[in-house]
Amino acid sequence: MYKSIYEYGEDEFIVKKSRFIGYAKPCETEADAIAFIDEIKKKHYDATHNCSAYIIGENSNIQRFNDDGEPSGTAGIPMIEVLKKEGLTNLCVVATRYFGGVMLGAGGLVRAYSKSCKIAIDNGIVVDMELFYDAKFKYDYSYHGKIMNYLDSKNIKIGNIDYQDFVYLNIKVYNSIFESVVADLDNITSAEIELVDKNEIILATRDGELMEGKND
Repeated sequence: MYKSIYEYGEDEFIVKKSRFIGYAKPCETEADAIAFIDEIKKKHYDATHNCSAYIIGENSNIQRFNDDGEPSGTAGIPMIEVLKKEGLTNLCVVATRYFGGVMLGAGGLVRAYSKSCKIAIDNGIVVDMELFYDAKFKYDYSYHGKIMNYLDSKNIKIGNIDYQDFVYLNIKVYNSIFESVVADLDNITSAEIELVDKNEIILATRDGELMEGKND
């Protein structure tokens, strides 16, 4: 679907006595991005500059940047170009600068703000946002071992398991392979497994693996 970052990211460095702090945060809407920028500006009210850039929408249809007093084209544009080069969307980055008394020049500013953006998104972890089904199945205990072995062999994310009169199992499966997984489970159980519920969701993956924690 699209690439973004998994979580809030932050990192910093110093160049020619100027301190640069890069921040990045996933944002679903432009309002989210604006709120994040305001949050960082409030946190660093005493900074020389709080420059920002964001891209919103699966088709990257909303793109904004702000130089916040730096020479035009030396801060916001380099930051948004990093996001575009990485192919990222639904995130906002802010680069805070505390001036150290030494001029960096236009080229130095471009490099510094580009780096501020890059280290922030790297810290936030670049991920692929993919379509999944969060599905709940019901089946007899006699099939449980075979089903668990199958899911493990396919590296399918297992969620909650509720042991009642039957086993109720939640799994998270790529949208693209869901039907084939259901067919395999039917074969394993001689069609005695029941799909109780399914919901389409978007989850973060990296190198084809579901990210842990927030996807649980």
